[in-house]
Amino acid sequence: MSSSDPLSSFDSADRAILKHLQDDAQIKLDTLAAETGLSVATVQRRIARLRKTGVIKGAVSLLDPAQLGYPMTFIVAVEMERERPEQLDAFARTACAEPQVQQCHYVTGEGDFVLICLAQNMDDFEALTRRLFLAEPNVRRFRTSVVLITRKRTLYVPVHG
Repeated sequence: MSSSDPLSSFDSADRAILKHLQDDAQIKLDTLAAETGLSVATVQRRIARLRKTGVIKGAVSLLDPAQLGYPMTFIVAVEMERERPEQLDAFARTACAEPQVQQCHYVTGEGDFVLICLAQNMDDFEALTRRLFLAEPNVRRFRTSVVLITRKRTLYVPVHG
């Protein structure tokens, strides 16, 4: 790996720990130790370091939105009227505070933001659009794609090496 590669500071044991934690955030320390050839205490220290440095941002359980009353997913491209930093930051804060927004990305291209949103039904999504877009004077327009079938839903990050 090149020295500009962020993973160059991680050895194979760190990468193995990261891979295993992505597969199962509840994996037992003794299992991780056996898989990596390290002691349980060493695995604990390495995980603590990976958390402290921000490599590990948290641990979550992947839930099925449909089974929790949110069977609809929408991809929304949002174009802002003005792109002053404080206005962009204000919209991002509003979007990120909305529980039905799973992801909020500031992007290049035709739009300024792309949001991944959940809704219970079309009426619920319409109410979300009123809160997020129609009530926001700096939103010029938004374009929505309705997800018909989700083939993959993950936050997995490739860990090479």
